[in-house]
Amino acid sequence: MTTDLDLTSHDTRTAAEHFAARLRWAIDASDLHAALETGEPGFVLVDSRGDAGWAQGRIPGAIHLPLAEMRERAADVLDPDVPVVTYCWGPGCDGATRAALELSLLGYRVREMIGGFEYWAREGLPVATDAGTARRATDPLTAPVSSPVCDC
Repeated sequence: MTTDLDLTSHDTRTAAEHFAARLRWAIDASDLHAALETGEPGFVLVDSRGDAGWAQGRIPGAIHLPLAEMRERAADVLDPDVPVVTYCWGPGCDGATRAALELSLLGYRVREMIGGFEYWAREGLPVATDAGTARRATDPLTAPVSSPVCDC
């Protein structure tokens, strides 16, 4: 396997545009949580997983709009004037990206939560189920256990 890591011809402007775009269109679990904690985040949160994922646990306040139903139901549950943040399972799943693409094609302003529900739960953030809301212990591989923020 060959990996091209030669950065001698690296276009720094193109790289900066790429990274700026990633930050413009994505948000991480910690920043999403901070926005939700304000009580007026300025967006609606959409869980694009299926019924089994939703039942297993979700981010409090999220709307359940499975990717398979998005095209048919989006107009019934989303206000086109309110930005949307999508999430799905985790970094190994492209469901949130596909949901963000679908909603963008439908005319919504969208961002994607990177890390998905997996990193939300692993960072010890609140998880809602039909039985109530709880927090799991913070996984030290995803966030500092002694601080509510990662300082990055």
